[in-house]
Amino acid sequence: MDPFIPPVTLEESKIFQKIDRQLYTILAMNLRRNPFDCLQIMGLWLWFERNGYSNAISKILSQPMLVINELADEAIACLKCMDCAQFPLQFEAIGIPLTQIIMQRNVSLKFFHLLRFTAPSEIQTLITEVYVPVLSDIMEKALYGGFGENLNDIQMGMQGHAVTSSNSTMVHSSNDVQLMQSFSNVNNHGDSPPPQSNGGQANEQALYERTMFATFSKGYPVSESEIRQFFTKVYGNCVESVHMQEVRVDQQALYARVVFVTPAFIESVLSGMSKAKFSINGKHVWMRKFVPNNGRP
Repeated sequence: MDPFIPPVTLEESKIFQKIDRQLYTILAMNLRRNPFDCLQIMGLWLWFERNGYSNAISKILSQPMLVINELADEAIACLKCMDCAQFPLQFEAIGIPLTQIIMQRNVSLKFFHLLRFTAPSEIQTLITEVYVPVLSDIMEKALYGGFGENLNDIQMGMQGHAVTSSNSTMVHSSNDVQLMQSFSNVNNHGDSPPPQSNGGQANEQALYERTMFATFSKGYPVSESEIRQFFTKVYGNCVESVHMQEVRVDQQALYARVVFVTPAFIESVLSGMSKAKFSINGKHVWMRKFVPNNGRP
C-alpha cells in the first residue's frame, strides 16, 4: 500500500460540494440574502444531513426558489431559538412546516431550543471546516456586488458573526452591518402575482401590498375553496383571489398566494406579528406578507 495519500485539492472539494455551492449561490446571489446569514443557514442544513436527515441539501435544492427562501427564513428562526437561554415567546405561534417536510419529522422550534447546548458548536465547526473553504469564492462575488468587500473582510466577518433572538434580524460584525441593510429586502424568485391589465407599477405595488404567502403541511392538503371559506367566515368578503402552487393532479400544493381586497385585512390577519398560524378544517396554515421580486436580473 502506498503510504503517501495526496491531499484533496480545493478544486476537488468544490466539485464534491457541487450541490452545496449551487444552493449557496441561490441564497446569496439569486435571492440576495446576506452572505453571512447564508453560511449559517447552510451550516444548519448540513447539520441536518450529518445527524441522519439524509439528502437535506438536495431536497432543498430541488424546490422552487420561493420555497427555498421560506426554508431559509425557517432556518433563521431555528438558529435564533438555539441562541436563546429561554424559549422566545414571540416564537410560540410560529411554525416551521417546510422544515418538517425536509426532516420528515414533526419537529418544532422548541425542538431546536432544546439543542442549544450542543448543536451551535457543531454547526459552526461544519461551517468553518467544510463551507468556508468551498464557498468563499461565491461569498466574495456576492459581497463584491457593489459593496466593496474583500476576502479579508469575509474572514473578519465570520469571526464576529453571531445569532440573536432580539426582533427578527441577525446580528453581524461591523464589516457586514451595511450589507445587512442592503439585503433587507429579500427578492423572491418564483411565481409572481399576475400583472394587472391596465396597471403599471402603481397597480402592481398595490397588488403586492394586498398579497399574503401561505404554506401548508405535507400530508394535509388545503384547497382554494377551504381558504376562501375560512377567511370569508372570519372576516367577511375579504379575498379577491387565491393562487395555488401549480402541481400535478396526484401532488399536493405546499403553498399559495392569497390576495385580499384591501391591505387592511393583512394587518388583521397578522395582528402585529410577522407570521400567523391558522387551523383550517384541522389543517395548519402559516401566513406572512408576500415579498415581491423587485429586482429581476
